[in-house]
Amino acid sequence: MATSVKNNFLNPALVSNLQQALLRRKDSVQEQQHHNRANEPTKASSKPVVLVTNGDGIDSLGLTLLVEALLCDALLDVHVCAPETDRSVCGHSVTTGETLAVCSVQVGGANAYQVSGTPADCVSLALSGALFSWSKPVLVISGLNKGTTCGYDTLYSGAVAGAREALICGVPSLCISLNWEKNVSCESDLKDAVTVCLPLIHAAIRDIQKGIFPKNCFLNIGIPSCPLTNKGVKVTRQSPQRSSLSWQAVSTNKNPSAGHYMSNQQSLGIMLAQLGRDASAAAAARRLNSNRKNVEVESVGVAGKFSSQQTIKKYFRMELTEKEQQDIEEDLDSRELEEGFVTVTPLSLYANVHMEIQSSVSSWLAIALSGDQ
Repeated sequence: MATSVKNNFLNPALVSNLQQALLRRKDSVQEQQHHNRANEPTKASSKPVVLVTNGDGIDSLGLTLLVEALLCDALLDVHVCAPETDRSVCGHSVTTGETLAVCSVQVGGANAYQVSGTPADCVSLALSGALFSWSKPVLVISGLNKGTTCGYDTLYSGAVAGAREALICGVPSLCISLNWEKNVSCESDLKDAVTVCLPLIHAAIRDIQKGIFPKNCFLNIGIPSCPLTNKGVKVTRQSPQRSSLSWQAVSTNKNPSAGHYMSNQQSLGIMLAQLGRDASAAAAARRLNSNRKNVEVESVGVAGKFSSQQTIKKYFRMELTEKEQQDIEEDLDSRELEEGFVTVTPLSLYANVHMEIQSSVSSWLAIALSGDQ
């Protein structure tokens, strides 16, 4: 019996489709491999890694100018992680129990992330390894910030907190601020301030790699309001001054709007939850005090007495005012900055090692500024 053998050839159209699919898959794999290589740290490069943050927010000109200057000579691998909004007076607050939003951006040509948190959040998150491929930067810089960070103002400063958080995490750091004078300073002063601080930054990186940079402290660097005409660099001590806190009684219609309030919160979900809790608490309070009469007081010192059945509600707003000028000792940061010096103030986590650190920074600065390698 004759046997008929049929050829098992696939449909030509199907073959063509399979070939095209395989080619697309190959191109996709090659593209992914190229992308992965691009995102890997350059093993052949020995560029020191620098992390930059600030207190003024990701869009501040001082941050952009500093990053551009650090990248200019292509000697550093610069990365940025900074708050999405101005958090210059948030102190060393960190965000717990809430979700932070992190978005990739470009700042001055560097890869960057903006974070819906504080400067301390930004530094802690960046150093955790969750954002960048490197394990640890050589140096963390908080700057360039607008406004002085002298005296007790360092306790309120979000910019200083960014540098302090780096020290807590074991990374050397600098906080750099320009003595910005309202209605006097201009953008060109920020550029000049960057020019003035660059030698200190490069000296710090060089000596960190040599192992001779001062330890157990971070450096709070103040640039005078006229940077290019500065009188030199001085190691200074933290002064006992702070900006005056002026509390003003305001009327209800001057109270910050809900929009302003919400813009300062960390996420929409948290805001709505908080508003819900506030509404519930307010409703409970109204039920509890249904027989009490509410009296809103729009200023302090209102004459008259109120009965126990009345609730008094007042509104206040705090404003920071200029420091009061006093006859203070030489070598204190606020005085020397006003005199036109670039101030370098070592700040430590430990109060009992002040003199040792002061001497260490003085010795290092003398060598760094002499140009000796």
